[in-house]
Amino acid sequence: MNQAIISAASEGGTNPLVPNPWEMLIVFAGFAVLMYIVVKYVVPMFEKTFAERAEAIEGGIAKAEKAQAEASAALEEYKQQLTDARTEANRIREEARAEGAQILAELKEKAAAESARITAQAHAQIESERQAAVVSLRAEVGTLATTLASRIVGEALSDDARSARVVDRFLADLENQNAGVAK
Repeated sequence: MNQAIISAASEGGTNPLVPNPWEMLIVFAGFAVLMYIVVKYVVPMFEKTFAERAEAIEGGIAKAEKAQAEASAALEEYKQQLTDARTEANRIREEARAEGAQILAELKEKAAAESARITAQAHAQIESERQAAVVSLRAEVGTLATTLASRIVGEALSDDARSARVVDRFLADLENQNAGVAK
């Protein structure tokens, strides 16, 4: 079969596989014009668009890197501020605890002092009331004793010195009896 194709091609004079030179020249000229137009107008537009896109991408990358650096710096600053704030909060909390303990101790001390003062005042008042009661009782007992003694003896003990001695002796005897009973 290959033999038949070769023999047919050699009999007709023109080989169908070899192109016509005029066709080749026209195709080459059209290709050259098309190539000139592409190189002169289309390629610069592509280059310009490519350069703009590359510049935009590089600018975007630079902006993104700058924004990333700013974000990292802000994050570090935020972390530092947060650490400082926590430290400050802990310090304030400890100061408040110490101050609260100090205030509580002062209040306890004031309460103890006030309690001691009130107790001492109460003891002093009780003692003064006891002394007043003793004086009052001595006077009443003295009057009663003088009246009783004057009735028993049958003579009037209107002399103040004598009646004072009788009252003192009577009260001393009563105190001795109370001291003997208390022991």
